[in-house]
Amino acid sequence: MDIEDQSDLCFPQLSNISCRKPSSQAVVDFVPFSVMAVLIVVLNLLVIIAISHFRQLHTPTNLLLLSLAVADYLVGFQIVPTEIYRVVSCWSLGDILCSQFMYISLTVTSASVGTIVLISIDRYVAICDPLRYNVKVTVKRIQLSICLCWFLSLSYSGIIYYDQLMHPGKYNFCFGECVMILNFNSGVVDLVVTFILPFSIIVFLYTKIFVVAVSQARAMRSHVTGGKQSVPFRAKKSELKAARTLGILVLIFLICFCPYYGVSLVPDSPHYEMLSAYTLYLYFFNSCLNPLIYALFYPWFRRAVKHIVTLRILQSGSCEVNIL
Repeated sequence: MDIEDQSDLCFPQLSNISCRKPSSQAVVDFVPFSVMAVLIVVLNLLVIIAISHFRQLHTPTNLLLLSLAVADYLVGFQIVPTEIYRVVSCWSLGDILCSQFMYISLTVTSASVGTIVLISIDRYVAICDPLRYNVKVTVKRIQLSICLCWFLSLSYSGIIYYDQLMHPGKYNFCFGECVMILNFNSGVVDLVVTFILPFSIIVFLYTKIFVVAVSQARAMRSHVTGGKQSVPFRAKKSELKAARTLGILVLIFLICFCPYYGVSLVPDSPHYEMLSAYTLYLYFFNSCLNPLIYALFYPWFRRAVKHIVTLRILQSGSCEVNIL
């Protein structure tokens, strides 16, 4: 190998087993990821601070949004920067950190999917069984559900990547790369557990929610027309509005998430690398969109952000402020 060829290697002293440096095009393609990482961290940190600080926001539904914000924050704080480093430069952090990075990535993905399912269940109970919602869905039960969701995500990721966690770098073809490859059985399990099954549950629950919401909307219109609009119907209207907002969040999550798994099913495609990069970008972009949805549809979030950016949350008793 001549000197010019060696200059393209990650480790020229290991010319026979070294990977080649990423192309300049790869660096250009991943520049937007840097901007996205900053936005994801800042926006989701605002959500985390808002829900954690103000006592009025400590509701079961908001705790689920907090769990989702934590997962999105980890995407921007850890996963996106590491993915940028992995793609645009030679991997020099060792095989152990590589395997841990993949483990954390799958854990966060699984926790996000699990939280979206919990949000769908929460809205299903609120709309389809409103009289018993406050009994069935309590803060303690939601806290337990969130902890269980993250624990199962950690355990699941450990099972899926067990072989590669025990044998770091097993599937690396050369020095300077970080890859984690699922065998056929693990790939099928991952597809079912983190995509097909959750997707089916979410679609089923929101179909039921939609049917009930339509019937309730008709009932509300008939009461308004007859001049008999009652307090219970106004309460249901607020729940319907929350269901619609969270339905938009769930829909956008599915739109951003589905292509990511769709591309993984066609690894032999001649455009696989390009499609994989764009679907990954779309998946990460979802973590940036969630706080924007809150800002668009939730007045309490906009008020909370004003308190945060003006540092009024540092005042004594600010956690008791009426934010709703």
